[in-house]
Amino acid sequence: MAWISIILSVIVLWVASLCKILHGSFSPSKSTFLSDGGSSQKRNVLLVIAHPDDESMFFAPVINYLISRGHKLHVLCMSTGDADGMGSIRKEELFLASAILKIPPEQVNVLDHPDLQDGFGKVWSKNLLASIIDKEIQANSIDLIISFDDYGVSGHCNHCDVHRGVRKLLHDSSERHFEAWELVTINILRKYSGPVDIWFSILSAIFQTNGQSHCLLNLDPRKSYAAMAQHSSQWIWFRKLFVVFSSYTYVNTLKKIK
Repeated sequence: MAWISIILSVIVLWVASLCKILHGSFSPSKSTFLSDGGSSQKRNVLLVIAHPDDESMFFAPVINYLISRGHKLHVLCMSTGDADGMGSIRKEELFLASAILKIPPEQVNVLDHPDLQDGFGKVWSKNLLASIIDKEIQANSIDLIISFDDYGVSGHCNHCDVHRGVRKLLHDSSERHFEAWELVTINILRKYSGPVDIWFSILSAIFQTNGQSHCLLNLDPRKSYAAMAQHSSQWIWFRKLFVVFSSYTYVNTLKKIK
């Protein structure tokens, strides 16, 4: 009986959390991320990812937040995800997913650099990454970067290398006026708690009163599922489960990179 009570409690909490999001109980206007003290200034934001589908699996709450606020979002994908020989297919899938997320195709750049190929054990040079990101910043007048943290959500080496590339650029460009934010990796229990993690993320953000951390809720998680479904070459059973049960579908916590 005790186990039944626990399971029922978890189900009730899951449904209540999801309803809280879907019914708009949390308004984007309540977040202070990029609010600039109430200013309506729009920003040129660059999302730096490693593979096609990173944007839908991990960053959908951030993307939906930025688009809903009218910020101009560019996506720089460092590889075509060609580890299984489907790079050209996966590249096109990223453009399809971006359309679902309302990112114009001209604001999506997918690279196929010989030294930045997808795969575990393939080390990407932080100097090369920093150079590429810098060119993208200058070409599109970027003033804010968003990417992975040092663990990269899943621990994938390419994700971690992208983070090091961003840090290298920040270190080398200390006098330039742009900032960078990282997607915070959370522990495995929270990671697979689905919408329930919104409460932990909100509490965590509340205790960060210095503006260095922000919790962004996804008010339309169905869009995350629809976007990920565009990556049909990757849309197998465990990724479907991931999108449903991953907290990254429902909430992102961003932390400023110093």
